[in-house]
Amino acid sequence: MTDRNSGLAAIADADGVFSIVAMDQRNTLRRMFAAVGQPDAGDADLRQAKIDVAAALTPLASGILLDPTWGVPATTEAGARAGRCGLLVAAEPADRGNYNGEPRTHRDPKQDAAWVRAQGGDAVKFLVQLRPGRPVGDGPDIAAEVLDIVRAVAADCREAGIPSVVENLVYALPGEELTAQQREDLIVEAAVQIADTGVDLVKIEYPGSAEGCRRVADTVKAPWAVLSAGVGFEEFQTVLRVSCDEGGASGFIAGRSIWKEAIGLAGPARREFLDTVARPRLQTCLDTVAGRARPWTEVAG
Repeated sequence: MTDRNSGLAAIADADGVFSIVAMDQRNTLRRMFAAVGQPDAGDADLRQAKIDVAAALTPLASGILLDPTWGVPATTEAGARAGRCGLLVAAEPADRGNYNGEPRTHRDPKQDAAWVRAQGGDAVKFLVQLRPGRPVGDGPDIAAEVLDIVRAVAADCREAGIPSVVENLVYALPGEELTAQQREDLIVEAAVQIADTGVDLVKIEYPGSAEGCRRVADTVKAPWAVLSAGVGFEEFQTVLRVSCDEGGASGFIAGRSIWKEAIGLAGPARREFLDTVARPRLQTCLDTVAGRARPWTEVAG
């Protein structure tokens, strides 16, 4: 085990597997409220949703991923996070940049590893959108910018002694429609490039196939966890099995696939859903990866 990865134990279970609940949505959560007829949902509504999810699910999870705007302060003040559950704090700015229709990653230097640690965080999570092979043309080299930012995040985390978790979402260029194979290629290559910067854990979209997962296993030189991307719960179980069996994934960082219907509920009805549906879903995810997920210590070592 390398020293730079030792901090990952704080967000993994005793077997070195990640079972992390994602509840860091900000703009997405507002859209979810609007989609269920609550377009005027305010800060109090978002804070309560974070509290309810954390209270119901962190007793089973190895970690929870929260935003610093509502999630961390609300759950901390409410004492909603189970003591043994690690905390990942989303350190990317809530509003992403844009260049001619493409997402442009940027970093707020004040939202660094020390800032995450000051909030009680056990790990920094940073979202980027890397498009490998993007043509440069006369404009900025957006792909190079992303990798420079990821290197800065990784170096900052190493200096502060806190692990770095980098999530990537690939994207189509304006006017482009990606095939399944192109999407797989982009997911795998982006994961390779991000892992090569020295980050501790890569949060990866499902490549779409067993072959894609095998490519990740063969080429990505860092532990990785698969994200749920809000797919249906049953579909996510297939994603988990293939990611672990074929790709050597060390677990999952999943949110909406587990708890999304809770946003259309409130009060006792929401708590009942979280207790009787979402928590059993999380337990099913734990059962699915048990004996399948590759401990992160094996990869980091």
